[in-house]
Amino acid sequence: MSTRTDPDRSGLNALDPDETTARDAVHFRRILAARAKLAAAEAELREAVSAAREAGDSWTIIGAALDTSRQAAQQRFGG
Repeated sequence: MSTRTDPDRSGLNALDPDETTARDAVHFRRILAARAKLAAAEAELREAVSAAREAGDSWTIIGAALDTSRQAAQQRFGG
């Protein structure tokens, strides 16, 4: 692997095409898609918690919705 600074964190640029058998990237693309969905879901969750707080819901109620404690919810999503 190269020691130069490389913005490609996947390591794909370090593969030698003469030595690496080409494969279908279906699983790689599936992982990328799942990560994008996870990021979108996390953003939606943060927005939902923020809206609940703005509406006056307590950390206890939010924690119950998250299946966690009041303290854990507040630590994760609080100010």
